[in-house]
Amino acid sequence: MPPAHRRGSAADPFPPLPVRRVELRAGSDLPTDIWPATLAPISQLLREGLDLGPATVLVGANGSGKSTLIEGIAMAFGLAPEGGSTGARHRSYDSESPLHEALQIVRGPGGSRWGYFVRAETMHALMGYLDATAVDSYTRDPTFHRFSHGESFLALMQTSRFRGEGFFVMDEPEAGLAFEAQLTLVGRLAQLARRRGAQVLVATHSPVIAALPGAQILQLDAEGFRPVTWDELTVVDHYRRFLAAPSQFLRHVLPD
Repeated sequence: MPPAHRRGSAADPFPPLPVRRVELRAGSDLPTDIWPATLAPISQLLREGLDLGPATVLVGANGSGKSTLIEGIAMAFGLAPEGGSTGARHRSYDSESPLHEALQIVRGPGGSRWGYFVRAETMHALMGYLDATAVDSYTRDPTFHRFSHGESFLALMQTSRFRGEGFFVMDEPEAGLAFEAQLTLVGRLAQLARRRGAQVLVATHSPVIAALPGAQILQLDAEGFRPVTWDELTVVDHYRRFLAAPSQFLRHVLPD
């Protein structure tokens, strides 16, 4: 379980972030001419490193590298590739890239070493693991598989795992969440990001999740990653134009 919350001044210039920066580990021998280093955002990370604040949101199209990047950071921190807390070791299939082996985590002063990782593509296995290993008197967990995908995710967010300090990493958490549930998630993530000693890193396709207040937003594409405002996101522009005139988009994908 995460350590108890320690209060501190909002003006603290050196917050105890679990991850202040991610950079190339000295002596790394990760090949730069094969995947995943051939993805522009990964190549940029290895060259320049990445500074993280209390909340960071990665946004990009399928194949842009956001899930690979977030997986590498999570694993370099010590989180299991299929999700769970620091030190979790449940596995169903080895598919992760070797990126984590090339990364160095630079921690903030006094930053927590505890974290939790949730990713859409392995969430069913994670919930099964939690149900199989539940100790109700300690965690007071519900039986997650009694819920729908979205309900189980929100139920997980209400457990003690998300009440203290730590590094909270989520890959496409909007999967299975209705609009209202996405708003609920944004509210919960905002609460986490405001907590001293807690830090949020999210990869998403959702303009709702990307609207997380105060978050650093990074757009990932074929050029790498760059900070943008919510209004500048490609996905926001696409959704706005689609909602204004669906037929202008659908005519390109529907049969004649």
